[in-house]
Amino acid sequence: MTGASDYDEFGMLAENAVETGLPFSAPPPVARRTFTVTPGQKVSAIVWRGTLPELVLLHGGGQNAHTWDTVALALGRPLIAIDLPGHGHSGRRPDRNYGPWRNAEAVAAVLDQVHGRWPGRGLAVVGMSLGGATAIRLAALRPDLVRRLVVVDVTPQVHDPVTQLSRTDRGAVALLSGPPAYDTFEAMADAAVAASPRRPRSAVERGVRHNSVQLPDGRWTWRHDLFDNPQAVADFTPLWDDVAAICVPVMLVRGADSGFVRDADADRFRQVQPGLRVEVVRDAGHAVQSDQPLVLARLIDEFAFT
Repeated sequence: MTGASDYDEFGMLAENAVETGLPFSAPPPVARRTFTVTPGQKVSAIVWRGTLPELVLLHGGGQNAHTWDTVALALGRPLIAIDLPGHGHSGRRPDRNYGPWRNAEAVAAVLDQVHGRWPGRGLAVVGMSLGGATAIRLAALRPDLVRRLVVVDVTPQVHDPVTQLSRTDRGAVALLSGPPAYDTFEAMADAAVAASPRRPRSAVERGVRHNSVQLPDGRWTWRHDLFDNPQAVADFTPLWDDVAAICVPVMLVRGADSGFVRDADADRFRQVQPGLRVEVVRDAGHAVQSDQPLVLARLIDEFAFT
């Protein structure tokens, strides 16, 4: 798994299925596509099961579209998982602004190309952490694109509790503070395994492989552009106005073992969105899609399609 030249990003899907007990006889139709969202700015995405998605998946900061692989397999629906700007295979922004406001503009540009501006054909949008903040902004900015909204373990208040969490409590999010490069892939994987105690080592190593690249000097680094970037922890509180503007059903999914969403923050979300559905997933931390992918897939399916 550690060679730079033998990486097959869709060749490991059977492992996702085996680890979670999902049936798997052959990979579903899945392909990577690249979209130009502004001159010189490209966004990459993974398109599952055809060209007309029913939902869009947005990952968290420092992650990439492959964080959703098991959820996508479990859902079995046409969908698109997007690498946010500066993440995965998407291009980096010259201004290094990867906050939810610019992200939402890029995601809207992708969805316009994939799905078109068809009245009544909005998508179910699922976003985790930074992707959840982006989804909130998207729903307020482009309500024509969003039919249902699922926000995973984030509110506009997210950076308040983060500053109070220990490195251990931040889990894999703590990896964003460094080091930016590792001498070997094994050292990089060891760091990620130590930060992800709920997941089998094989799953963590696979995630690291999707999210890493080997440098010319042989060292390994992350694909994202978040190191030494103050905008990576920008103030998200202005998004409360966007929460109030959302006019579609919303579900907030919390990890029971996560400290990123406090009870007070969830209560405020419900006050601003009185119809909010809140689900708390047991044995899950911040990355619910990695810790309990089948539970999250079931919640998404029930909320968005029944």
